[in-house]
Amino acid sequence: MRDQPEQQAPPVQRLRIRYAKRGRLRFTSHRDFSRAFERAVFRARIPMAYSSGFNPHPRISYAGASPTGSASEAEYLEIGLAEVVDLDEVRGLLEEALPDGLDVLEVVESPGGSLADRLEASHWLIDLDAAPDVATAAVAAFLAADTVTVQRMTKKGLREFDCRAAVVRLAVAARDGGSRLDLVLRHLEPAVRPDDVLAGLAASGGLTTAGAPLLTRLAQGPLDEASGQVGDPLRVGD
Repeated sequence: MRDQPEQQAPPVQRLRIRYAKRGRLRFTSHRDFSRAFERAVFRARIPMAYSSGFNPHPRISYAGASPTGSASEAEYLEIGLAEVVDLDEVRGLLEEALPDGLDVLEVVESPGGSLADRLEASHWLIDLDAAPDVATAAVAAFLAADTVTVQRMTKKGLREFDCRAAVVRLAVAARDGGSRLDLVLRHLEPAVRPDDVLAGLAASGGLTTAGAPLLTRLAQGPLDEASGQVGDPLRVGD
């Protein structure tokens, strides 16, 4: 009979971390980042708590990872520790251990509850090469529609869903060489991504672009339904 694995002690401290994906590191997949982060906590000698079982692993929980290829200033994870540590020291150690472009922005102690449940919406900027008047007309057609159906290939095959329902706010501004879309997306199931909204703008308003758009997530967190603003998930009460 196989021996039972040793039971690990529960974490004595939980920390929530906001980090950014910038520059070329925006092409890092979630799997690649998780591997890089586990190597970083090992190199930094962070006193991680581990799960029980035959294959213990460090207690790291990821929440709301952005799609590969998009930049982000608002990625989140939570770690469980075997010792109480200084928050500024942990941030400095992780910054030193992670590659440039994967940047730790903030470390706070967890107040408890689910971090994922606080990520209700995301605020995105999308830079396009389309002329502002063309983008404005496409956005107007999109917002006027009750539903905008798009398709995306998933692990379970081709899936069809309404991307209009997730859009809380969508506006256009001019920029050098094209336009910028200011987008707030509600987190629904199935998740609607910025590229789904671009597909919806093509379907409902005929918007086309020659080059690849630059997607940047500025924030994700609690959604204020009245104002359409996205709050800070690390601040209780926001």
